[in-house]
Amino acid sequence: MVRIAVDLMGGDNAPKEIEKGVLKAVEADDSLEILLYGLEGSYSGNHPRVTFIPVSQKIESDDDPVRSVRRKKDSSLVRACKAVKDKEADACVSAGNTGALMSAGLFVVGRIKGIERPAIGTLLPTTGGERNGMMLLDMGANVDNKPQHLHQFAVMADLYMRENEGRSNPRIGLVNNGSEDNKGSELTKETFKRLKESNLNFTGNFETRDIFSGDVDIAVTDGFTGNIILKTIEGTAKALMGEVKHAFLKNAKNKLAALILKKDVQSVRELLDYRQYGGAPLLGLDGNVLKAHGSSDGEAIVSAIRQAKKMAESDAIAKIKEKVGNE
Repeated sequence: MVRIAVDLMGGDNAPKEIEKGVLKAVEADDSLEILLYGLEGSYSGNHPRVTFIPVSQKIESDDDPVRSVRRKKDSSLVRACKAVKDKEADACVSAGNTGALMSAGLFVVGRIKGIERPAIGTLLPTTGGERNGMMLLDMGANVDNKPQHLHQFAVMADLYMRENEGRSNPRIGLVNNGSEDNKGSELTKETFKRLKESNLNFTGNFETRDIFSGDVDIAVTDGFTGNIILKTIEGTAKALMGEVKHAFLKNAKNKLAALILKKDVQSVRELLDYRQYGGAPLLGLDGNVLKAHGSSDGEAIVSAIRQAKKMAESDAIAKIKEKVGNE
């Protein structure tokens, strides 16, 4: 039995959609238990494998991350992280304040010894072939990075993709403004050198126009750039699907075409749907902590819980400890 701690109060659609996702997740998986942390009266469900634990505080989306974690120790987000620290839960999931979750991860769960900066790794879809997806990191845990940080991101992502996603020899690309070896800033040039000299399967610089190509399994960048890439992808996908919908509803002929192409359009929509790809692991913490999308609905929470369970059952953290400890 795998036990997941869930922050019921985190996210734009909390607590209703979080509860919906939790109940759907336990109904679909008999080997799953949930510890659900929320304000009194926020949970209306009733399931034998969901334990509701009332808290007295909630961290808001605009709260200062560090201050809120220190002052709101009885918040749903902090208590869910503490459950991982105390070994009461195998992993935790929150769709709440990203900065607060990272702060709670650092101050409550703790950092793996030897890791200088934890990173948020997000799984993104890829087109063609098996559509296995790829990991992009860092997604915003660190705004300013040094070459050694990006090198450690690559090491952690490599082990995560091996242990959690079954990639035997993950291909790693360094996000840059060109594919040539000598391109980029001082940060990317020095990082390129480090990755080239490592024993990782480093394929060279990676241009973001190929982000969905499936050419790499892991794309490494600093947190500022990574967050911009993610937001651009989300905005582009939303605008694109909006334009497709508008085109199909334009006239009777297009509506007929929409009926014929309904399954194909749905396939594209699912490819671009963040809800299908689970939570983003906070790599470098000494415990399994996953960040769900802030606007997660029930389906997204189901995917995040599934991803958390998968991570808890893998050996990723132990492998990261072993690898970093030997460097």
